[in-house]
Amino acid sequence: MTDETTALRYRTIFISDIHLGTRGCKADHLLDFLRHTEAETIYLVGDIFDGWRLRRSWYWPQAHNDVVQKLLRKARKGTRLIYVPGNHDEVLRDYTGQHFGGVEVRHDTIHETADGRRLLVMHGDAFDGIVSYARWIALLGDWAYGVVLAANTWFNLLRRRLGFGYWSLSAYVKHRVKNAVQYIAHFEEAVAEEARRRKVDGIVCGHIHQAEMRTIGGVLYLNDGDWVESCTALVEHFDGELEILHWAALRNLAMLPQVAPSAADAEKKQMGAAA
Repeated sequence: MTDETTALRYRTIFISDIHLGTRGCKADHLLDFLRHTEAETIYLVGDIFDGWRLRRSWYWPQAHNDVVQKLLRKARKGTRLIYVPGNHDEVLRDYTGQHFGGVEVRHDTIHETADGRRLLVMHGDAFDGIVSYARWIALLGDWAYGVVLAANTWFNLLRRRLGFGYWSLSAYVKHRVKNAVQYIAHFEEAVAEEARRRKVDGIVCGHIHQAEMRTIGGVLYLNDGDWVESCTALVEHFDGELEILHWAALRNLAMLPQVAPSAADAEKKQMGAAA
């Protein structure tokens, strides 16, 4: 249970690309984040569960169920939960405008920060040409990505035994591949252009598993990252300041034993923030 006197409090939290239902999902890391943070509003910016993988084979350990229950518990206690589905959980797009257990489902939405900026919130897959126009390539890439994530898991188990912190092998590989770098740049420019078209100050998205906060042509581009590689979240402070938290690095989670919540809670320490 979260200690309400020490929880990090934010006006808004944005998280995406959790991919519950896959072995690459860092559910324990996300649970640690949810136990140590509180917010008035939480946006779930797509790919919260992975329908593509679950259709092929069922994988749903207790930790994944715990994430769902933790989020629903926050909703029952007054946190506003807004779910903007992505391509992997696209089945929920059929329920846009409905409420489930205190969770609002939106195709996209506008968030206004405390300092008056208007941000378009959407997953971003509509601006991914591969997902939109060549689904079979996307599915093949999803399989290859799963292989890299499996290697990432074993790599970090070895690092933990050697006394090192978490480091994303999959993110490193992605950054070293020229085509991947170009793909990310094109994606960022495309979603920034959509924000300009919609006449908002910025855009919050996910999809590409690459946390980023920068200005593109006068538009604030905000990507909250993911919970399979970088374990990142975008947060809004009560004065409207926006910040990306690299949770695994802040908490040194690769060094934490994957044990009961009470033991994890005992590991609290003072944390800064990474942009």
